[in-house]
Amino acid sequence: MPLAPTHDLLASAAADRRGLPAFNVITLEHAEAIAAGAEAAGTPVVLQLSQNAIAYRGGRLLPIARACAEVAAAARVPVSLHLDHCEDFDLLRAAPAAGFSSAMFDASALPHDENVKATAEAAAWAHRHGLHLEAELGRVGGKDGEPPLSAHAPGARTDPAEAARYVADTGVDALAVAVGSSHAMTSRTAALDLALIGELAAAVPVPLVLHGSSGVPDEQLAAAVAAGMVKINIGTALNLSCTAAVRDHLAAHPAATDPRKYLAAGRDAMARTVEQLARVVTGRTDASA
Repeated sequence: MPLAPTHDLLASAAADRRGLPAFNVITLEHAEAIAAGAEAAGTPVVLQLSQNAIAYRGGRLLPIARACAEVAAAARVPVSLHLDHCEDFDLLRAAPAAGFSSAMFDASALPHDENVKATAEAAAWAHRHGLHLEAELGRVGGKDGEPPLSAHAPGARTDPAEAARYVADTGVDALAVAVGSSHAMTSRTAALDLALIGELAAAVPVPLVLHGSSGVPDEQLAAAVAAGMVKINIGTALNLSCTAAVRDHLAAHPAATDPRKYLAAGRDAMARTVEQLARVVTGRTDASA
């Protein structure tokens, strides 16, 4: 089926009070595994390519974006394509023609006023070109010379009133918030502030996004969605399952040289991880769903 617009998938998930799983792509095997796992779970899914993943490919956007679009077109569930953690305006400008229907513009390293200005400009440009724009807000800071705090710094929490002002001032379509998760966690020990998620959902008029979800236990992910979180971003969990499967295959077959053998093991492991987490995020825990 054709690429689905991220906006439509988000709106449907929010209306049904379900989460929308969004998985990060690094290799073609990631994209194939995400599509296969989403099909097995019977859920829509977002394929995400970050600026870092594109940098890994020499900054060439089109080869991996077109590969993801082809994987999405062959999927039996709705799949959208999202540009994640984009800091480069030139890369953002290239997104619509490459098949992306959404992007996350990351100006969080800038002072707050500059962040708002840059994000508002990005949102205005995105809307003129049919692109749904996500942004991220940790703690604004700035009081008594305090610097802004990254959304993924230990202890970072997004203030609901600040978040509401940020959305109004920038015009973004979705907001990633700091509620206790962190990027690149390899153990599922994060404790989310569920009460804060509820307050943010009540204060912010756009869908909320949870970054760093790999470190969040299943029951916390389900509770976060119930409290008002909509888009659930997952990356490290796939890398962990892929790497473990590749290591196991090579340990069992020390003479192996054909990468198709061990990459297939990694792809299959990632697909199982996608299926399991997609079921948790969407509430479709029944294997017949």
